[in-house]
Amino acid sequence: MNDNQLLRYSRHILLPQIDIEGQESLARSHALIIGAGGLGSPAAMYLAASGIGKLTLCDHDVVDLNNLQRQIVHHTAAIGSPKVHSAKKTLAGINPEVNVVALHERVDQNRLLQLVAEADVVLDASDNFSTRHALNQACATCRKPLVSGAAVRFDGQVTVFDLRRSDSPCYHCLFPTDGENEDMQCAVMGVFAPLTGIIGCVQAAEALKILLGIGETLNGRLLLLDGLTMNWRSITLNKDPACAVCGVLEPATIG
Repeated sequence: MNDNQLLRYSRHILLPQIDIEGQESLARSHALIIGAGGLGSPAAMYLAASGIGKLTLCDHDVVDLNNLQRQIVHHTAAIGSPKVHSAKKTLAGINPEVNVVALHERVDQNRLLQLVAEADVVLDASDNFSTRHALNQACATCRKPLVSGAAVRFDGQVTVFDLRRSDSPCYHCLFPTDGENEDMQCAVMGVFAPLTGIIGCVQAAEALKILLGIGETLNGRLLLLDGLTMNWRSITLNKDPACAVCGVLEPATIG
């Protein structure tokens, strides 16, 4: 690391759990974020500021005026631009050393498999069940850790599905495709602006802990936040041995 990098990341380096070795490890790491909206915005900004080496952002949408209330990576001048291009510009201003790959596309299952296979950690910042299930399937197939978040109205949730581990539950264990799941869109239900920041920041923190191999992640735990009372609840998640997605995975060793 050069002098500028030592100064930029000095507050990380002062932490014995990270130190120079950990910071250099982040610089070699690759995170994939699906969704550059309310959750993807703070997650991407903190991962970039923290010095991750490569950050791939994937989103097919463009910036709209109603996004700016909560999607803080975008600015008024970016209205009408692809979200990933707007986000890349903002992230370059935060940390020009990060290699930001902006993918303005709607990905199918094959494309997801390719993107997930190339990443070290995956963050689900999408807003619909079909994308979440497809991403969960790709992470299970590629045995990659998945950091999942959601926020609507005043309610937020976040967890980790560390699919490198054979004992980890997956998104399908929590929300099976044959269950009574219904998408709750922000456009219809509304969303408290700071809530997306809180959940997105937790996602960034969990991703960094996974990449650094420090602390205890949210694997096997679902955090629920009531934004009106600021009460957090933690629920234990168990693997469904009959799960159609992760129940058939062979044991794997975390590298």
